[in-house]
Amino acid sequence: MKVSSILAGVIAVLALSGPAFADSLKWTIRSEHPNIVSLEFYSQDYNRAWPGDGQVYLLKDYDSHSYNLECSSGEKICYGAWVRGESESYWGVGMNDVSGCTDCCYTCGQGDTGLRILDN
Repeated sequence: MKVSSILAGVIAVLALSGPAFADSLKWTIRSEHPNIVSLEFYSQDYNRAWPGDGQVYLLKDYDSHSYNLECSSGEKICYGAWVRGESESYWGVGMNDVSGCTDCCYTCGQGDTGLRILDN
């Protein structure tokens, strides 16, 4: 078997395996809500979320928290946050990326998001 045939096969497998992590997007979020807030980030281009695997980030204080997501250049990522145990009280796209938003998405590789404040 020729080396070029093996190389072509490896490239084909890699191309079909999903998006490559070639860039990053840093989010900084602070909750000013008196209750614990759940937070998740959702790709609008691929079927994935951060932190993923059914987990969420928890905001339990009034400090600013940073999240550096590995993502593909040009990938659109939105945040969804909700009061823990109350998915009706939410910010961004909400729990499971089900709501629309006007200003909760950023593009991977185009700079950090700056501070986002979740208030009452």
